[in-house]
Amino acid sequence: MAAAAYYVATALIRPVIALSDTARKITRTQDYTQQVSVDRDDEIGQLSDAFNTMIEGMDTALGEITTLNHEIEETQREVVFTMGSIGESRSKETGNHVKRVAEYSKRLALYYGLGEEEAEMLKQASPMHDIGKVAIPDAVLNKPGRFDEQERRIMDTHAVLGYDMLKHSNRRLLQAAAIVAHEHHEKWNGSGYPRGLRGEEIHIYGRITALADVFDALGSERVYKKAWEDAAIFTLFREERGEHFDPKLIDIFFDHLAEFLSIRDSFQDSVIGA
Repeated sequence: MAAAAYYVATALIRPVIALSDTARKITRTQDYTQQVSVDRDDEIGQLSDAFNTMIEGMDTALGEITTLNHEIEETQREVVFTMGSIGESRSKETGNHVKRVAEYSKRLALYYGLGEEEAEMLKQASPMHDIGKVAIPDAVLNKPGRFDEQERRIMDTHAVLGYDMLKHSNRRLLQAAAIVAHEHHEKWNGSGYPRGLRGEEIHIYGRITALADVFDALGSERVYKKAWEDAAIFTLFREERGEHFDPKLIDIFFDHLAEFLSIRDSFQDSVIGA
């Protein structure tokens, strides 16, 4: 009798334990493909079938949520890039400037030691570096030739204006973009703007974007200047190592120069005014 009772109890308990163990495993691993295998036609079998159906539904729902999150993230990236391109188009520069700066920034970030995810985020954020230019008057933004003192002060406000546009977001991408907008004109020696930060007081996002932006700007024709020759750019960069730019980033730039030139060649500008 005792043996029979033990057998019955065991037969009842084992499927329940299996259900419990599977539920705990799903909670721990977030793997909703787990299933319970109970070959019974009684209430416990029905409970197991209901459990499996519930988990399948959760797996489907999770997949839909994941897909939706990816779509939201992709839309956010597209909006950020488009906003950056608007800032460039107002100053009659091609959208390829922000594409090149984005690619340069990611490569510099990876070689500097940032992880793939963070480097990709900087790539997505860096097109916003000049978003503050949307608030600069056209007469200043597109003036051929040098700015006078008042015009220079107006132009220099674009760093703070861009930061103010983005700083209230709690999204990591837009937080990174706010840093980039605010600090990409700071200089390693403290002579930059808007805050005169020095050395590692400047966020690495700002230091990276500064180099990427200047490299591309010097090599591109603008309404106020001709494109520089490569030799002149390289001479300036060597002179500005530890002055304008983080010395480690300058070393990375020259160590991988062929790669940066290849990126530049992949995103050629159209003719200004065309």
